[in-house]
Amino acid sequence: MKRLLPAAIFGIVGFSILVSLGFWQLRRHYWKQGVLAQIEERIAQDPVALPAQPDPDADEYLAVVLEGTLEPQELHVLVSTRDLGAGFRIISPFVTQDGRRVMVDRGFVLTQARDSARVSGPMTITGNLHWPEERDSYTPQNDAVANYWYARDVPVMARALDTEPVLVIARGAIEPAMTPLPVSSEGIPNNHMGYVVQWFLFAAVWLGMTLLLLWRIRTKPV
Repeated sequence: MKRLLPAAIFGIVGFSILVSLGFWQLRRHYWKQGVLAQIEERIAQDPVALPAQPDPDADEYLAVVLEGTLEPQELHVLVSTRDLGAGFRIISPFVTQDGRRVMVDRGFVLTQARDSARVSGPMTITGNLHWPEERDSYTPQNDAVANYWYARDVPVMARALDTEPVLVIARGAIEPAMTPLPVSSEGIPNNHMGYVVQWFLFAAVWLGMTLLLLWRIRTKPV
């Protein structure tokens, strides 16, 4: 018994830690599900007027309606979609009826339609406020001269288009030739269930190794 006790304590402690990590990740999984549900609910709310000073934290995903004039100037953000392939998001300035200049993500066009003529002028656009975080250390630098953008960096795009640092992602199609890419929670990862399985598998392996060790200690001659 004296030989078994240290190994048993070590095994139980390790098993308990691994199982607790599994349950912690399970709680994180359900928490993240709740967060994603809240985001989807906020995205789908009835649109309101554009706030006077939109806040990236308080107003993220807020549904808004814009009335005014969509201008023809464009920024082309290179993207690749799962269903449509490579192409560009088209970002244009929008002047509201009270004279504010903001940006609108009009939607997606294929590469060959990048320089096609597009509609502009007076219109009403419904969409969601968004401040995407798409740039990391691997993202190429934008080529403003060639109008190749590799991330929707709101402050940088706002300076290029002389607008407020406010981006509205259109919910629906502004014109038939363009595919809307509305805001959704689809791109927000929830990987916690994978970690749940990982920690529980580690716990099972640890338990098996502990039982094997105890068996070998017990059967080993003194």
